[in-house]
Amino acid sequence: MSGRYVIIEAFLRWAETAKAENRARAANALGRAYLQSEMPSEERAAAEMAMTYLLDDPSPRVRLSLAEAVAHSPRAPRNVVLTLAEDQPEIAGQIILFSPIFTDADLVDLVLRGSDVTRVLIASRGHVPRMVCAALTEIGGETEIQCLLENDGALLSQASVKRIAERLGDCADIRGLLLSRDTLSSEVRHLLMCKVSDAFSESGLIQTLIGAGRLQQVTREATESATVHIAGSAQHEQLPDLVEHLRQCGWLTPAFLMHALCSGKVDFFACAITNLCGRDERRVRSIISRGRIYAIRALYESAGLSRDISTVFVEATLIWREASRANGEALLENVSSRLMRKFRLAEQPAAATQLLDMVEKLANVERRQAARSFAALATLAAA
Repeated sequence: MSGRYVIIEAFLRWAETAKAENRARAANALGRAYLQSEMPSEERAAAEMAMTYLLDDPSPRVRLSLAEAVAHSPRAPRNVVLTLAEDQPEIAGQIILFSPIFTDADLVDLVLRGSDVTRVLIASRGHVPRMVCAALTEIGGETEIQCLLENDGALLSQASVKRIAERLGDCADIRGLLLSRDTLSSEVRHLLMCKVSDAFSESGLIQTLIGAGRLQQVTREATESATVHIAGSAQHEQLPDLVEHLRQCGWLTPAFLMHALCSGKVDFFACAITNLCGRDERRVRSIISRGRIYAIRALYESAGLSRDISTVFVEATLIWREASRANGEALLENVSSRLMRKFRLAEQPAAATQLLDMVEKLANVERRQAARSFAALATLAAA
């Protein structure tokens, strides 16, 4: 019989009668010796077989001692590590948190097959690869996702962050963690804002205080204003994704586009028109900023705006051009007021009338906000 089997036989005979405390010390010593000592290949194979045998030890103390010995080493036997990773939480935790043996596929498999505790441990690893983050964001609960968002070593892609917002944006703690991220896209900010708006509008207390109908109107107006603000503050490279997101959500209505244009959010407005008409972005921007009236109208109608309202958009564009040259930016009240003076004197089609009603409301909101700001400054000056 070879020396390898003699060693194993002796170990097995000893393990049958040894106390759990002694087996635990032996398991830890065996693991450390395997990783730190230069053994002949036959002894090394015997030590690995002995560790494999200890995986079935009835005492959790023994398996925990073995896990503590091998958890941090890249030289640990792969079969030992993978088996310990599916042991009870105290034992598996040592392995899942620290072992460098796992491949991305191993971790994804554990995410899919493991318990909530397993997923929390994976989300808390010092380094969580993108593929593993994607798996966690798809099926993880609030606790797992909070751990992931709090972990600086988690490589979350923009797609994973968006998926978290879609699945768990209703949770205030998760919303807070998402909004604290410096790299959060405008698209995700809008998603989270809509989650807050929905929660606000569904509040029974608030409905009782101001009435369901009034609450719906206030929420809609606030959400639209916030969306326009997000659109105006988005980085240029984020605009196409944001516009596509808003299009899919049904936000690119004539009223919303007019709000953006009157507010001077022309980069966003041009990107939205580009998305809707399918033309080259540079050509669209050129027509909006320098094109003649008929070219502007043709552009807007190719984006789906009817003839009844395209004339209002053309006039708003011309007013914005003049206002932007005079003021450096298109002021909402300036554009809105001039639009009202232009079109209110003549009878308009129903669609144009509805659009102008919205423009007038925007101007009134802007006046109220300006009055609040003036009052606040006056109070500070008097203090």
